[in-house]
Amino acid sequence: MSKYDAPLTDIRFVLYDVLDVETIYATLPGGENAPREIIDAVLDEAAKFTGQVLAPLNKSGDQEGCHWDNTVVTTPKGFKQAYAQWVEGGWPGINLPEQYGGQHLPESIGGAVKEMIESANLAWGTYTLLSHGAAAALIHHGEEWQREVFLKPITHGNWTGTMCLTEPHCGTDLGLLKTKAEAQADGSYSISGTKIFITAGEHDLADNIIHLVLARLPDAPAGTKGISLFIVPKFKVDQSGKVGERNAATCGSIEHKMGIKGSATCVMNFDGAQGWLIGPLNKGLNCMFTMMNAARVGVGVQGLGLIERAYQNSLAYARDRLQMRSLSGPKRPDKPADPIIVHPDIRRMLLKQKAFAEAGRALVYDAYIQVELADRSTDPATQKHAEELLSFLTPIVKALMTEMAIECTIDAQQIFGGHGYIQEWGMEQFVRDARITTIYEGTTQIQALDLLGRKIMALQGVGFRHFLDEVGTFCKAQAGNAIVAEFVGPLAKAAQEWAALTQEIAASAVKNPEEIGAAAVDYLYYSGYITLAYYWARIVVAAQNSKHGDDFKQAKLHTARFYYARILPRTLSHVAMIRAGSASLMDIPEEQFSVA
Repeated sequence: MSKYDAPLTDIRFVLYDVLDVETIYATLPGGENAPREIIDAVLDEAAKFTGQVLAPLNKSGDQEGCHWDNTVVTTPKGFKQAYAQWVEGGWPGINLPEQYGGQHLPESIGGAVKEMIESANLAWGTYTLLSHGAAAALIHHGEEWQREVFLKPITHGNWTGTMCLTEPHCGTDLGLLKTKAEAQADGSYSISGTKIFITAGEHDLADNIIHLVLARLPDAPAGTKGISLFIVPKFKVDQSGKVGERNAATCGSIEHKMGIKGSATCVMNFDGAQGWLIGPLNKGLNCMFTMMNAARVGVGVQGLGLIERAYQNSLAYARDRLQMRSLSGPKRPDKPADPIIVHPDIRRMLLKQKAFAEAGRALVYDAYIQVELADRSTDPATQKHAEELLSFLTPIVKALMTEMAIECTIDAQQIFGGHGYIQEWGMEQFVRDARITTIYEGTTQIQALDLLGRKIMALQGVGFRHFLDEVGTFCKAQAGNAIVAEFVGPLAKAAQEWAALTQEIAASAVKNPEEIGAAAVDYLYYSGYITLAYYWARIVVAAQNSKHGDDFKQAKLHTARFYYARILPRTLSHVAMIRAGSASLMDIPEEQFSVA
């Protein structure tokens, strides 16, 4: 009974009014291919496809799941047909270079399309998620013959891609991986090992699957410095592009999961499979990060999509469900009870969903803008700035949006009451699907360590400084704007405190490195809440300057006020926990954990 309609009005508002993409596109090569009429047409068609084709398959795909039989994986009914329509519409190449068959539209347009997919059918969307990352790896690190042979079929959608990192004995610590690569006389490599948790590692949607596999040569240095990256196709492909026999890369089983049951999560066995080196020897992790960063932003979009879907269904139910009377007197005296939307706590949950969806949309799309600036700008300084800002934003996008997806889908269950706990209404599926988003492509804890330990400490916070400069510039520009004054003051203060707290953590870490790990998750939440406060201030300004009606403008203003009054204060508790330090975590001896 769950429904989805793409929020096209707000998507266009964020793109055109908040982020001013038309001005940005005009500065980029190929930007002339994305006038407003083209963008609008793409968004309209994506809304139709996701609403009419993908959304109806969401529940049935969850109930049926994937089927494994002797290495063969069959996707749920309707998934293959939907993918064929996706390919027929030219969607796989929407952002990819024209020379390889794509349309080369801006990444932010692709991000908007991806949001619609994730709202409509998260499990189906996983089959397309890593193809984009594989394409990025080929574009940035592949040889020209590899782009010709492997990228073109991915662009057309005939082939899909995967990312094979995790092994049974190692997850995040890739320096421990054991998959082996041995050089062959024809220039290829023999790849042997087992990878687990491989999304879309085997399926029946496409003719071939391109696995990007991390492996180690026999004489490679120990640890992460000895890892190389290889292209391992399901069916062998030579350097001329000729497709041969089935490769020794097979699916040993699929996982039985809590959620995203329509997505095939595979154990992949490589038994002397033919592979081709991509990028330099022993630099595979650097190449893989191109895929990982794209995937991390993509998973953040999954969080956004689930928040939007949860909000739409929560709002519809809250308007329809009659229960009790308003505390201030009947609001629907013609009915036996008032709709639950009149109750303050229902409004708290609805406004939370609305606030995270709308500001999160601006954050996510802005991250995609940094991707296109880094990839397409002809100005080296602009490219460098975008790369550094994107590096800072990526762990916030991935971790905050997915953690808020869990919170908002659980709120949807709560709004539905008992109906939220049963399958017929669909809310419990959203909760189950959301849970994985905080885990794969790096858990929230890993994102937090990446943000604080690497992006702030190791890289001297260069991307962080860019973001603070952007916030400062905005606050100065709006200093005389009475409409946004109630937000600019608190935002400027929060940014100053953010900078001071970061220095405080850095000083503590010099004395005790454990302080980084102790503070990281709270620091990520703290940073994320301030980041969204900045986007809410921008949204209010953009709304007031837009051609939208008064109701639209007032809705943005009221939602921003809710965010600043009831969400931004969460930073206070995170500051307290950060300042509590590592002692309360690390002082207890390990053996005392088992003492009741």
